[in-house]
Amino acid sequence: MPLIDKPLPELLQYQGRNPRPADFDAYWAAALRELDATDPQPELRPNPVLATRHAECFDLWFTGVGGARIYAKYLRPKNAGRDGTKHPAVLMFHGYTGSSGDWSTKLPFVSEGLCVAAMDCRGQGGRSEDRGGVLGNTHHGQIIRGLDDPDARKLLYRQIFLDTAQLARVVMRLPEVDATRVGARGDSQGGGLTLACAALEPRIKRAAALFPFLCDYRRVWEMDLAKDAYEELRGYFRRFDPRHEREDEVFTKLGYIDCQHLAPRIRAEVLMYTGLMDPICPPSSQFAAYNKITAKKDLVIYPDFQHEPLPGESDRTLNFMLGL
Repeated sequence: MPLIDKPLPELLQYQGRNPRPADFDAYWAAALRELDATDPQPELRPNPVLATRHAECFDLWFTGVGGARIYAKYLRPKNAGRDGTKHPAVLMFHGYTGSSGDWSTKLPFVSEGLCVAAMDCRGQGGRSEDRGGVLGNTHHGQIIRGLDDPDARKLLYRQIFLDTAQLARVVMRLPEVDATRVGARGDSQGGGLTLACAALEPRIKRAAALFPFLCDYRRVWEMDLAKDAYEELRGYFRRFDPRHEREDEVFTKLGYIDCQHLAPRIRAEVLMYTGLMDPICPPSSQFAAYNKITAKKDLVIYPDFQHEPLPGESDRTLNFMLGL
């Protein structure tokens, strides 16, 4: 079998290269306290975009840390909650720089009785606010946003990770939603955010992550794959640390927003998909997170596939969420 990374037996044992900051647990405990103190102020506005017989559509707005208003598409079965019935729900997270996508792509879940909330990441291609307020460069990319600020709390992905947990909390409080039956799914960046959401909101019951991004940054750089989605890592060093004098410091700080270090916190049942020829999010970076998950988990491997649609994935994920 052709390889771009380690052989599969080694991948199944791989534990990652990127450093874990010594105060990692304290960092995220403080972040969650900030989230606890943030009133989400949710607002649902009916949106008539779809004239379907079985779904109701809403623009959902809520407040994340730092005061940013975050947007999500919210769909629920028609007349949901009016008879006291509680429905399971699925949170959806999109790929890097993208948005929550078309409303109609959520209908397979709604038609099966699930509510759906698809979030726009702040500062990317959707409607969510990015309040900024960070020192240092903001050149090309959100992984490096806040990297030169003395305050590690300014890392932008810290705020985005917390947005996923805030979305989960908002959805779990909706009267038509059964808070004990909420799942999350996403691909690439969305896969990483799915892992982060499940780690920061322990009530998430099922998580489906497709070739997750935001894992094991140092490994990506060492493989010379700091390009495409990870190009900002190479660009950062070339512009701001050309001799890598701060290399250990940089990767250690990135460790705060490395999903492999959040993975042990996950309690949800995890379904993960990996293409072994993925040059965008190399398999070893994904395995670094998967191998640290201690909850019930399953890995679906596509030996010949890259960072691309995986045949059968959508059907399998829908069936997985129908088990909520």
